[in-house]
Amino acid sequence: MKVLVTGSAGFIGNRVSERLLERGDEVIGLDIMSPYYDVKLKEARLAKIIDHENFTEARIDLADREAVAKLFEDHKPDGVINLAAQAGVRHSLEAPIDYVDSNLYGFVNILEGCRNTNVKHLVYASSSSVYGTNDKMPFSTHDKVDHPISLYAATKRANELMAHTYSHLFQFPSTGLRFFTVYGPWGRPDMALFLFTKAIMEGKTIDVFNNGEMSRSFTYIDDIVEGVIRTLDAPPSLQVGGEKDPASSHTAPFRIFNIGSDTAVGLMRYIEVLEENLGRKAKKNMLPMQPGDVASTWADVNDLRDAVGYQPTTTVEDGVKKFVEWYKDYYGD
Repeated sequence: MKVLVTGSAGFIGNRVSERLLERGDEVIGLDIMSPYYDVKLKEARLAKIIDHENFTEARIDLADREAVAKLFEDHKPDGVINLAAQAGVRHSLEAPIDYVDSNLYGFVNILEGCRNTNVKHLVYASSSSVYGTNDKMPFSTHDKVDHPISLYAATKRANELMAHTYSHLFQFPSTGLRFFTVYGPWGRPDMALFLFTKAIMEGKTIDVFNNGEMSRSFTYIDDIVEGVIRTLDAPPSLQVGGEKDPASSHTAPFRIFNIGSDTAVGLMRYIEVLEENLGRKAKKNMLPMQPGDVASTWADVNDLRDAVGYQPTTTVEDGVKKFVEWYKDYYGD
């Protein structure tokens, strides 16, 4: 298969690209190398795949309509995995236009490319953030998600609605994946595990929001990648559902799945596992909840399990250990 992966120098996109290349697929990797976080880390990720004979780099901006259209026309991919986006709930409070450019303009460019070159399946990243303040646990794709509490979440929900419209009008299969707190080696420096590890190793204080009364479906990167690729290989047909099932459609080959760990782990336990692996105690600065954040997330992944056999297997204990080993190797003890 020829697959366009956007965000190919990003945390998830890079590992997805690696796995596709390992199994013999051709990958066109789009990434603008945004300076949102350390570009050297992105370059180091990209270095792992850039010399592969089946990899083609496209260093263009997802929001550049003409460049994206030409990329689709030149390569005519069979499948698209859209993982490029302006990420981060906190940053969306400070730089909202970044989210409009990448997550809205950029995404419609992807949809147009799929439409005009007859892409067989679009898989795109949504987010658990779309559930907002939903207090029904675990989060299910059968629940309504009409009240996002951050612009980041709003753009991800908009992506789902845009994808359904295009799948309905032009009948190309699309699948949205709502990611739940992904972590692991080569992770993003703005994520909690990375920030905590760096601070603890430097003897600095970590910020613990909501006084530590938080929980997440912390999901190891390899479990995410397995689910993404299984989903790519299983494009949806017309579904029966519609209004009774917001995750499917009776008018379009369209589905939405949760993808993440099916176990919620408390933030304080997460920190405790990190302390054990670092052999150091964290200095904690206990803070109230920050705007746009939620106290808990917990993924119901039964639909994805039924559809593609998805089964996350990595425990927090094993996953954090692997991250710490990578961090020490990459940055030094």
